[in-house]
Amino acid sequence: MRTTDGAVTVPLRRPHPGLVRIEERLGFRPDIEGLRALAVLPVLCYHGQVPHAAGGFVGVDVFFVVSGFLITSLLVREAEVTGRISLAGFYARRARRILPAACVVLVFVTVASWLTMPPLRQAETVHDVAAASVYLVNWRFISNQTDYLASGRDPSPVLHFWSLSVEEQFYLVWPLLLLLVVLFARRVTMSLAAVAVPVTLGLVALSLTLSLHWTLVETPVAYLSSPTRAWQFGVGALVAFATPALARLDRGRTVTGLRIVLGWAGCVAVVTAVVSYDSVTVYPGTAALLPTFGAAAVIAAGTGVRPGHRSLRAGAGRLLGTRVLTVIGSRSYSLYLWHWAVLVLVEARVGDLSWQTRTAVVAACAVPAELSARLVERPVRLSAVAASGWRRGLAIAVTATLLPAATGMLVGTDALQRMRGGDRDAVAVLPHLPAATVVRDPFDQPGGLLSGPVTPAPWSAYDDLPRLPEGCMASPRQTTSPPCQLNTDGATGRVVLLGDSHAAQWFGAVYHVARGSDWSVEVLTKVGCPLPAISVRSEQLGREFTECDTWRENTFRRLAAEPKPDAIFLSTYNRYTGDEEKVVAGWRNTIARLASLGAPLVYIVDTPNPPGDIPACISGAIDNWRSCSFPRDSGLPRDPLLQAVVEGREPAVSAVDLNVILCPGTGPCPAVRGSVLLYRDDSHITNTAAVMLGPALEHALVTKVQLPLRGPRLQSSQTAGTPRS
Repeated sequence: MRTTDGAVTVPLRRPHPGLVRIEERLGFRPDIEGLRALAVLPVLCYHGQVPHAAGGFVGVDVFFVVSGFLITSLLVREAEVTGRISLAGFYARRARRILPAACVVLVFVTVASWLTMPPLRQAETVHDVAAASVYLVNWRFISNQTDYLASGRDPSPVLHFWSLSVEEQFYLVWPLLLLLVVLFARRVTMSLAAVAVPVTLGLVALSLTLSLHWTLVETPVAYLSSPTRAWQFGVGALVAFATPALARLDRGRTVTGLRIVLGWAGCVAVVTAVVSYDSVTVYPGTAALLPTFGAAAVIAAGTGVRPGHRSLRAGAGRLLGTRVLTVIGSRSYSLYLWHWAVLVLVEARVGDLSWQTRTAVVAACAVPAELSARLVERPVRLSAVAASGWRRGLAIAVTATLLPAATGMLVGTDALQRMRGGDRDAVAVLPHLPAATVVRDPFDQPGGLLSGPVTPAPWSAYDDLPRLPEGCMASPRQTTSPPCQLNTDGATGRVVLLGDSHAAQWFGAVYHVARGSDWSVEVLTKVGCPLPAISVRSEQLGREFTECDTWRENTFRRLAAEPKPDAIFLSTYNRYTGDEEKVVAGWRNTIARLASLGAPLVYIVDTPNPPGDIPACISGAIDNWRSCSFPRDSGLPRDPLLQAVVEGREPAVSAVDLNVILCPGTGPCPAVRGSVLLYRDDSHITNTAAVMLGPALEHALVTKVQLPLRGPRLQSSQTAGTPRS
């Protein structure tokens, strides 16, 4: 008999205490194998960026329902047959089924990252692999994605292991909970279903409520965490508990018709989610109900049905049971493991791919997936030796965990040694950096360096942030900025730094100006919130960013109620939308509100935007900084507010453009100038660069903007060269 995680069809009439392999007692379900194909194909199309498959991420939800059904069916059958649930036996079976193939992919990723990625990404990948090998990587990604300062990183080649981690965490908890239910049911002399169904319903309700709540307040947690995904496994479990009842409904035309309708409706629900959902869909939230209950409907339609039943001939099971879909379904696990890892590694080597090329790469992953299934997954799972005792299964688990970790240690040690060597060299560069008093171009060095150690070192650049007190920047959910005023001792005036994180990155330069003029600096910034009055979507929250609109309005009112500042420095990311008319209208609204305050408005033009993670790139290009340069046209697109200022359409605003220093000349924009690493990710400049640009900003304010600065540096600023603005 084929050994698979099939479904319960009819209950055994008498227990069999000597049963060794419970899985062999479960009937094979072609429709479920085909449902696996219906789950994995949308995921592959989604990652291949195939048109009209923007909702393909719902395939993961289908997998969760299938897993909940199959695992619960297996455990219930074991309880019926043996009168108990062997936790050791269950975990050994799961280890044989899941871990060997995952181990091969993790080892492959680790080795391939050493061959294709710069040292910094190697080190990050090794940490991801270590977390994935113990199935906790979803919590690592939650930590990264809920930290709004940890943006601009390239995707991890094991990002897709988040769903496997959620599944393994379910496997860890659910059998233990079901065992307690079995023991309680036996103690109170009730049937297993009579106890298990209410418990499962309660857990589903609790998990779904938590998921709906966190979708609104912290989408990464709702999407990636096991507590907010448990309800989907629970829905599959409820179908498993309903198997005896569904088996009793095996007769009658009405029931047959209902099964047919239910199965097709479930398929339509899943496909509808795939083609209608996209990146702006609030997910999981209520949107996850459609694919989840769609998958449950497909499973329920074929549960408890005798072979040859009419509902199988006319229902969705006939389509799902075709050879093409069952073959894809049988390889779904391997396809899922390989496709994303290979895709990310290819892009790390050759750069961004078109959707056609991405799709071709994903399709090509069928080759390693098939080899993995044939040479690793099935031989281990079907091995009589491996299945002869739970200790061997657990030994497989230990091996599959330690092998990626050991490989990661080797690759990680190599990356760390290269990085530590760079740190030592970078310290030697510091004394030769240009003096902070140089105004014309603080990064200009004789000889025009094009290689060597940089400051900050690439592996330190992620943390080279504006030196603001913790909590100074408003988080995505905050609608009012916290008090944040610096350099207040002896201050005779005040300036305001206003905008998003692209404004906050200029704090070092603005603070330099303010300190020389005895001004305090009030920081009013909110991450991901455009300063022009336009509505946007929050990636952190996964929905319309209403908190941004509220924060902006509250900030305008706050400034109107405070004493008039000596100046308001404005800056913002200018690529929130490609609709220039919308941006111009938004700026017009914002400028009108701020101009009414009567303070000088100084717009610090947004910095260049590199196409990728610059610190990671430089970590592998210390001997050739030019390889990390990026095209001027894409890095410096048209700035609507700058154009309006230059053309005199916004007379209330003065503009300072320091991009003539960050991206001088007419060629590509450099990633490093004068041994200074300019960018800390794919969007923001390093704090080191911002601080060094302070004198240039000060000089531009005096000579171009004619802002009345005070202090001992004024004379030097007036006599030095002037950057264009």
